[in-house]
Amino acid sequence: MQSFVNAVNGFLWDKFLIYALLLTGIYYTFRLGVPQISKVGPGFKQAFGGIFKKDKKADADGMTSFQALATAVAAQVGTGNLAGVATAIAAGGPGAIFWMWISAIFGMATNFGEAVLAQKYADRSGDEVTGGPAYYLSRGVKSKFLAGFFAVTIIIALGFVGNMVQSNSIATAVNSAFGINKVVIGVITAIFAALILIGGMSRIASFAELVVPIMALLYIIGSFVIVFKNPSAIGPAFKSIFAGAFTTQAAVGGALGVTMKQAARYGIARGLFSNEAGMGSTPHAHAVAKVDHPAQQGMVAMVGVIIDTMIVCTFTALINIVTGANTLGLTGIEMTQKAFEIGLGNFGANFIAISLFFFAFTTIIGWYFFGEANIKYLFGAKAVNIYRIAVLGFIILGSFLKVEVVWDMADMFNGLMVIPNLIGLLVLAPQAAAILKDYDTTFIKQQR
Repeated sequence: MQSFVNAVNGFLWDKFLIYALLLTGIYYTFRLGVPQISKVGPGFKQAFGGIFKKDKKADADGMTSFQALATAVAAQVGTGNLAGVATAIAAGGPGAIFWMWISAIFGMATNFGEAVLAQKYADRSGDEVTGGPAYYLSRGVKSKFLAGFFAVTIIIALGFVGNMVQSNSIATAVNSAFGINKVVIGVITAIFAALILIGGMSRIASFAELVVPIMALLYIIGSFVIVFKNPSAIGPAFKSIFAGAFTTQAAVGGALGVTMKQAARYGIARGLFSNEAGMGSTPHAHAVAKVDHPAQQGMVAMVGVIIDTMIVCTFTALINIVTGANTLGLTGIEMTQKAFEIGLGNFGANFIAISLFFFAFTTIIGWYFFGEANIKYLFGAKAVNIYRIAVLGFIILGSFLKVEVVWDMADMFNGLMVIPNLIGLLVLAPQAAAILKDYDTTFIKQQR
């Protein structure tokens, strides 16, 4: 089993998906007329312009644009922002960060396409509006097979196995920092999750819009303090990023001798894995946003990539480089933990444990929500309670079980779910372009 899973992952992630995802982003960028430039401003206005309006709350009709963005970011900003960035630097040198930015820029266009298609094909016939790739694959592409395949793989990849990974990250970090038993941590995590999940879409949206901004802001402030405690290292840090992206050898950091190809490979892969552009996850949140035109939520979706990769991931990269943690032979979360310890002293270890808890916990809530949409697609709303109980069970199991093949299976199902989504995006690209054209030529004029 282990060798089979490793072989599948080797093909999916090393030889196929990072190229397919990047090329899809490039295609959407030019098919939509480079929306990363013209539509980001309106995206921020749409997302944040009405967050203080008291009359806009999540209900059966969906979420506000900001709530949908917060729910999407809850899933996007996770352990990958802490561990994945460090892994990219360890394997590809500081230059990997440049290629992470490149993947994010093109990924913004992909996210735009996913969001507008999810909006167009959302199911508004039930008690709660729902949507996502399964719906635009079945209704737009007219393929029940692709829709069903996607639904099954994302339920396994995120709802079940993926949430085991997140709960294990929480248990490991909290146990290391505070010495609390992992099983106890798992049970407490499951209880907190249950209190949110039983409230349905409304409570998930309320949780996301309250916790996610605070979580991200605190992490950014902590990182900001570390970076600007080392002002003389900021310039060299950026120099190492750009130099490592284009030279044949990375002369800075623990990845001495890394080639440009390796920097690009790891930077692009970790960037796409972090912001999830093209993977088919975040459209579930954007599908239920209450907007006047689908393109409006497409713009908001691009903001999510900026927050995840251009801001949070960049700060993680900078603290690892300016503190020299990337030169100590560490990788993954250990590198980022060391950077915080160097930058903030003993407080740094506790700070990163708390940050990891919130990052992973919000990801659990977001991934649960994405899986729930696909449970509804496959089995109807009556099956949601069974799914909810199963997810809580996997959260507890994941806190103390760490079987390597299970973690590798998470990567495999993550990869498998991308394939039908990319097919749908390519087939429906003309529709995404038509939606944006209608927004530019008709909707905006009507609003004037």
